[in-house]
Amino acid sequence: MNTAAVPCDPTIITLGCRLNLAESETIRAINAGRAVVVVNSCAVTNMAVAQTRAAIRRARRLHPEAELTVTGCAAQIDPAGFAAMPEVDRVIGNAQKLDPAAWGATEPVVVEDIMAVRKTAPHLAVSFADHVRAFVEVQNGCDHRCTFCAIPFGRGNSRSVPAGAVIDRVAALVDAGHREVVLTGVDLTSYGPDLPGTPSLALLVERILRHVPGLERLRLSSLDSIEIDDRLLALLTGEARVMPHVHLSLQAGDDMVLKRMKRRHVRADSVRLVNQLKAARSDIAIGADLIAGFPTEDASMFANTLALIDDCDIVHAHIFPYSPRIGTPAARMPQVAADVRKARAAMLREAAARRRARWLRSLIGSRQAVLVERPGTRGHAGNFAEVALPAAAIGRVQEVTITGVTDGMLIGAATAAAAA
Repeated sequence: MNTAAVPCDPTIITLGCRLNLAESETIRAINAGRAVVVVNSCAVTNMAVAQTRAAIRRARRLHPEAELTVTGCAAQIDPAGFAAMPEVDRVIGNAQKLDPAAWGATEPVVVEDIMAVRKTAPHLAVSFADHVRAFVEVQNGCDHRCTFCAIPFGRGNSRSVPAGAVIDRVAALVDAGHREVVLTGVDLTSYGPDLPGTPSLALLVERILRHVPGLERLRLSSLDSIEIDDRLLALLTGEARVMPHVHLSLQAGDDMVLKRMKRRHVRADSVRLVNQLKAARSDIAIGADLIAGFPTEDASMFANTLALIDDCDIVHAHIFPYSPRIGTPAARMPQVAADVRKARAAMLREAAARRRARWLRSLIGSRQAVLVERPGTRGHAGNFAEVALPAAAIGRVQEVTITGVTDGMLIGAATAAAAA
């Protein structure tokens, strides 16, 4: 055996969302001391699946003698397809990937019916090996059935982690030295209805802030705009420890497209929410997911989505050309030509880049508290703008004055006052 090619500890390759990133740390903890390679896959688009397959082939070339396991959404949806790849030794489903017993089993395929899963256990990991920012799963799965989305078939129905377990997890991460925690989920704003007393996401956030006073920065991952209630809005705009950064699952800016997507909001809801957020907290930064070229989208419908970037002041845009996923209703609708989808996605990205550049320039002269990340000269401000700054200890929250912009990044100069 070529032992030089075998990792001495788990090698975890993570694709996709922040929830996958959080789960990868649990997988790392479960497999501590084992010479395995794990590809934690994504299935949000056909491109994501292709990237997963490419990652598997690349990992096998780099680690020819290691046991290679594939897990995550792509593996859950198509276990046979991944098990058939010659590079793959094992396939473990999403319902089993956080269960230590599954990693000790000998079966080549350990994948069960994800729709039968009713509980989500808190993660076992108490620190994040390669990240200053820590991610905590509080919810998994989705009860909604957007016509373009295959993720419910990879994640199952919505289920929530009890607040006590979440608080214990956050407290342990703070004790381990993390200054910022990100709450993650597949449909984060659906947190709570399956738990006793039907707590809301806002109530969970309030409890975390109250019971973990040492937590300096709390950030929320993607939110469904129609589910942001007054209590959560008040926390996003009035609580200093909740970062001024809201990422919204908007998907489109045209009412007919939203209806055909089976979304639960209309365009005016998105604009109204952003206006409320901005009126209450002027420095809040808006991010959004947007899909270009959804089936039946004509030029006027696309124009409405394009205009949403300015109407909602979107400065952190995630743009996706529509990707038909087998088995979803949208894949059976009249399709927009692939070259048109690609061109529209490029137009959205250009508009988003212009909006972002204008926003970054507006921050020159401001003071920002930046969480210093690898390699110690870069980090993110509370509004999630990336900042280049003088060398500082990784994990430190550094006060800087913004002096300029370069390559889509702010330039920060150290101020006299800095966080400990």
